[in-house]
Amino acid sequence: MQTAHLAASSVRHAPRRRSAPVVVVGVHGLAALEAQHAAEAPAADAASAQNKPTSNIPACDNSGGMGLSRIVEIDTTGGPGFGFEHFKQYDFLRDKEVVLTFDDGPWPKNTPAVLKALTEECVKATFFEIGEHAVWHPEITKQVIEAGMTVGTHTWAHKDLAKNPYAKDLEQAKQEIEMGNSAVHMVAAGAPVAPFFRFPDLQHTPELLSYLGERNMAVFSTDIDSFDFKMRKPDQVVKSVMTKLEKHGKGIILMHDFQHATAEALPELISQLKAGGYKVVHMVPRQPLTTLPKYDEMVTHQDKLSSNNTRPETSVVRTIGQ
Repeated sequence: MQTAHLAASSVRHAPRRRSAPVVVVGVHGLAALEAQHAAEAPAADAASAQNKPTSNIPACDNSGGMGLSRIVEIDTTGGPGFGFEHFKQYDFLRDKEVVLTFDDGPWPKNTPAVLKALTEECVKATFFEIGEHAVWHPEITKQVIEAGMTVGTHTWAHKDLAKNPYAKDLEQAKQEIEMGNSAVHMVAAGAPVAPFFRFPDLQHTPELLSYLGERNMAVFSTDIDSFDFKMRKPDQVVKSVMTKLEKHGKGIILMHDFQHATAEALPELISQLKAGGYKVVHMVPRQPLTTLPKYDEMVTHQDKLSSNNTRPETSVVRTIGQ
């Protein structure tokens, strides 16, 4: 797997493909720009510039927390692809920078544990959620959003879209993608969802890449696949990620908040990242996800199938013997 090369500018990375521009905003670089502006401006402007904030990175409540090094903004126009396992063109990470991503949530206990580990260290990540899981556990999706994480999508029910029936039926594949979009968007209840998409099993077809380009959705593969779904012990997850990072030096890391071992491993993984001098970069979209009414209706219909389950659990189930 090839690793990325350092971008020339920390503030704006010029696109290499005109149809799918990528804007990378490194907020640490803003301080230098403002200092330069102040030196060239009149004294009054310089005084005003000194009072301006130089970073959009939220303050960390934990003074010893890892925190973020940069926030990057992704312009998803034209459907750019990221992650050197499949896409070689866009390269915005500097040496020793990582992006943390999690697939297959939201899931009870595991996703909240991942959130706890991230927030305790003032670290942000991107969550690619399965639409069906979001409908099952809307309260957890809301927790992810409220914690300031970026939420993207990962289809409706985690079907391999490179296999039949989806590979030979483009409309069926589109439905799997779009119902996932609509479900997560519905559960977010007005909060922005990112037009960031990851294919299940990282399997895609040229036709679906073209479709996502038309929908202006960025596609994410990975630089470092933890393969945590094959692991049952937290130390195995940590070793997998750190060993690959030592080899490649940086990258977009794929993990799963669906996996219990990953949830347990995350505090130690963050600790080792920090000790190893790695920096966490957070991705945000320039524009929010838009959904299509046809698929919004499909998801609404799916939700109505559970309309009998409207009473609180305590009024439906109670312990009468123990």
